[in-house]
Amino acid sequence: MLKHEKSKELYNRALKSLSGGVNSPVRAFKAVGGTPIYMERGEGAYVYDVDGNRYLDFCCSWGPLILGHAHPDIIREIGQTARHGTSFGTVHENEILLAEKIKSLCPHIELLRFVSSGTEAVMSALRLARAFTKRDKIVKFTGCYHGHSDYLLASAGSGLATLGIPASAGVPEDFAKHTLVVPLNEIDSVEEIFKKYGAEIAAVIIEPVPANNGLLLQSRSYLGFLREITREYGSLLIFDEVISGFRVAPGGASEYFGLIPDLSTYGKVVGGGLPVGAFGGRADIMEMLAPLGPVYQAGTLSGNPLALASGLATLRHLEANDSWQKLDMETREFVQSIRKAIKGIPVNVTTIGSIFWINLQPTTATKAEEILPENAQMYAALFGKALESGLYLAPSAYEVGFISTAHSHEALSEAAEKLSGIIKSLF
Repeated sequence: MLKHEKSKELYNRALKSLSGGVNSPVRAFKAVGGTPIYMERGEGAYVYDVDGNRYLDFCCSWGPLILGHAHPDIIREIGQTARHGTSFGTVHENEILLAEKIKSLCPHIELLRFVSSGTEAVMSALRLARAFTKRDKIVKFTGCYHGHSDYLLASAGSGLATLGIPASAGVPEDFAKHTLVVPLNEIDSVEEIFKKYGAEIAAVIIEPVPANNGLLLQSRSYLGFLREITREYGSLLIFDEVISGFRVAPGGASEYFGLIPDLSTYGKVVGGGLPVGAFGGRADIMEMLAPLGPVYQAGTLSGNPLALASGLATLRHLEANDSWQKLDMETREFVQSIRKAIKGIPVNVTTIGSIFWINLQPTTATKAEEILPENAQMYAALFGKALESGLYLAPSAYEVGFISTAHSHEALSEAAEKLSGIIKSLF
């Protein structure tokens, strides 16, 4: 058994100073049981905790570490940039360089703006959409997470095509009622929403690769339908690519599916592990932002030089080393190895790009409503056994796994064998 005595000591201290002992709820391990593991350092594909245990990391800081931990290119760029200053509150060249790199990878982005998080990127994009269309309502989908801003912490009402209700304490009903919530992968539901509220809908926002409530893969035809119906009603289509951007393809899900949204939001990989977000799209929409237009958005740390240097180094490395193709291949082989080993067991392992999800149920899921409640209980057992065998998965059944360029073929093969054995032991 691995020992976690120092982690336990630190957690008990944290409970006296931090609300819940953590700075983000899922880190508290409430969904999987046990004490949060305090990490001391990361190197390549591995993380090391304060008790000296080593884990092959499939969380990768929830996605941004696509090059692994402490990649030399990233560390070098951050160090060189920091020697000139950590923040200016002024314009600087890194803003231009990263913007140009993103535009070269995502040709549908005509103008963009940097912020400090994915939540902030989405919040700003929605404000922009409302101003551009002069409408108030937003359509979102159950199973898609877009950050913790008030308007998007809404859940479905009591029936189809009803106004949203608050999904968190502290969110006013007057905010949530402007958000219409429908299930994923249901064309009829979206059509009904538009028939009832079409003239009031500013935008439809969706994770084109929903990856915050399991990996709920959508078809190209369904996403294409959303593109068409938003055009028909004069609403905007927003792709939330905070997770899928630069993970599923160089140009994100937009490139992968061959669809062009009006606006896109980014995070995670764009900062290479440092806090950053971005949103962008059509020039005529983006030009409504101050100082060009009437939509206010600002941030002292927006476009922070360290974060942008890290993001630029990440994208340059991925592009120069043909990393997307290699990551796709390694991830597919990893998933196929597990699938082959557990053939006949009612478990689904899904994947896209360098993202995967272990769904402990017999049927695939394309919407949140199809995920069985017992999934979470079984996952807690999977997580604990994986941790004991030196594999660090996300501490939640509804979070996905990530693979980085630092994950070697040998390490992935060994991990697939371990995970297959653990899954078999659960059935």
